[in-house]
Amino acid sequence: MTIIKNNQLFTDNTSEITNDSIFVVSKNNEKYLQNAISLNPKTIIKDSELKNYFDFSSLKVIGITGTNGKTTTAGAIYSFLLDLGYKVALLGTRGLFINGEQIRDYSFTTPFQIEMFSNLELALEHNCEYFVTEVSSHAISQNRTCGVDFALKIHTNITGDHLDYHKTMEEYIETKNSFFKDDTPKLINKDDKNIKFKLKNAYSYGLDNPATYKVQAFTFKDGTNVVVQYFGELFTFNSDMRGTFNVYNLTAAISAVHILTKVDLGKICEIVENFAGVSGRMETVSFDPYIVVDFAHTPDGMRAIFESFRDKNIITVFGAGGDRDKLKRPLMGAMADEYSKYIFLTSDNPRSEDPDVINNEILFGIKNKDKCETELNRKVALEKAITKARNTQNSVVLILGKGDEEYQIIYDKKFPFNDKQVVLELLKN
Repeated sequence: MTIIKNNQLFTDNTSEITNDSIFVVSKNNEKYLQNAISLNPKTIIKDSELKNYFDFSSLKVIGITGTNGKTTTAGAIYSFLLDLGYKVALLGTRGLFINGEQIRDYSFTTPFQIEMFSNLELALEHNCEYFVTEVSSHAISQNRTCGVDFALKIHTNITGDHLDYHKTMEEYIETKNSFFKDDTPKLINKDDKNIKFKLKNAYSYGLDNPATYKVQAFTFKDGTNVVVQYFGELFTFNSDMRGTFNVYNLTAAISAVHILTKVDLGKICEIVENFAGVSGRMETVSFDPYIVVDFAHTPDGMRAIFESFRDKNIITVFGAGGDRDKLKRPLMGAMADEYSKYIFLTSDNPRSEDPDVINNEILFGIKNKDKCETELNRKVALEKAITKARNTQNSVVLILGKGDEEYQIIYDKKFPFNDKQVVLELLKN
């Protein structure tokens, strides 16, 4: 990608090099350095030098990392800041949003450096004061946020994921923790046993352990009601969002906004109920039958969803992504087996793998196979789950894995498919 600043063109792609361009070499493209030199760019700089050509000092950047909860926490912070009257940008798996409008479509959770800088420039053009971004473990490992000075770094949780890339859980944990080893102000989930961080400029939140922002009580009667203690004072917020994991997400969000803006915590708590959640994250699609779509695609992510519906007969529809961490597949099966009354195994994004092979690996973790049906056609699987729900009292259909994705990836092609839209179409017909 290229970006132009003060009539200077910067690129990290050798195919875009001209005699007038500045080539930015990084960990991700250094193997092409000799090729770049042969193409005779105007000059070559390191990724650590790129920030010298830009001025983002007026923009407070908030980076959120964790296995689960990044998107919801980022969305909540964005929503709260907008409601408080600030101009804000939001970048993540759902695209780039600025002041309530979507500016760019889906991309990587965290784009590479030049695209990141391009997004920051757009935020400045729209007079933004804050820039909220999700930061993936891939981005941390590949130093995609090089040159970005964060006003606050936020940790949600660290559980197993992306072991196809990081190889071991230890490496994955270390990668996440490396984000919190500097002096940048940081907000840490004190209940996560895997987190290690530099104590300087550290704030914390949590339910179980002492924290700067400590949840003292919460209930799920008529929505979610939470009491938070901050230095001896108690504050209450309410939300229609369900689940203990959303208590964490919302507490992280109000804490972050309080740290950044210094607005009275009581005032921040008053606007929490305006945030309805993020599309594809614990999203209720229908109440009759009761159907919920969520992005959960790890054992711990699934557990968090299941725990929120322990009072229901759970009908689960899910699969697992191809060309991704295979070790989690039987664990996902075991998790579904533990909580579900019925299971419909189907295709997620199989990519280059055989969906039957993927599902057989999930099945390995399911002891009670009598309650499990395999249906590789995801639309048919959803239709069968809806039919089962109509014939099952006190049921909920949990459609997991893809959230608000607009496609299925089969081999190297993307086919239009959105779980919510397919369900609404099936219900209409």
